[in-house]
Amino acid sequence: MIKLIDINKSFTPDVQVIRDLSLEIHGGETLVLLGSSGCGKTTILKMINRIIEPSSGTVLIEGKNILEQDPIEVRRSIGYVIQEIGLFPHMNIEANVSVVLNLKGRPEEERKRRANEVLELVGLDPEQFSSRYPDELSGGQQQRIGVARALAANPSLLLMDEPFSAVDAVTRELLQLELLKLKKQLSKTIVFVTHDIFEAFTLADRIAILHEGRLQQVGTKEEIISSPETEFVEKLLMKPKKQLSAFQGLM
Repeated sequence: MIKLIDINKSFTPDVQVIRDLSLEIHGGETLVLLGSSGCGKTTILKMINRIIEPSSGTVLIEGKNILEQDPIEVRRSIGYVIQEIGLFPHMNIEANVSVVLNLKGRPEEERKRRANEVLELVGLDPEQFSSRYPDELSGGQQQRIGVARALAANPSLLLMDEPFSAVDAVTRELLQLELLKLKKQLSKTIVFVTHDIFEAFTLADRIAILHEGRLQQVGTKEEIISSPETEFVEKLLMKPKKQLSAFQGLM
């Protein structure tokens, strides 16, 4: 579904954030981008969403070069969930959820119906939550609203940039389980950014590991545990390897 071909990204002549990256993301899979801060994970998401553009290389979605398309239409066709959530404080929850539908000119009745559908999908009762405002919700509830908003226009692609990192550990685990349930219900391609190796192993069909802007390895959890391909991947797995192996029922 998505192909990144020979991608390089520099913000200044001296700072190259992404180096010679080629990566294919399959339709319907959850691919987790895993790596430490500053390795280029968020930059990759923003290039897919055309918030920023590569210095060189090609980004294809469904075989089409996104650099040849209207960037606004590209962004509106993709669901995007971020750590900061970004809910509009002056809008109630129904309006927040349906903001993309409003931008697309969908009628009010359709916006309301769809907002109710996606609120139910993320486990929030529309009757209780539609008329509330963001500051009346807990962090976990706000993050669910962020997911609902990303799903409202029914995109085939969902980008998630460390969406659960700002909540407490218990809420984070619950949100991860909710995402796994959604994954079973919906046929979505998900690209998920995290620096948490256990979160990656919980959610991913495949994991792409990055270090200093370079792709180190792409594979299933089993492949990465059994056959790390670089010294960085080996070091990344060194401490948690026993827990990950037990977690996956491997070895």
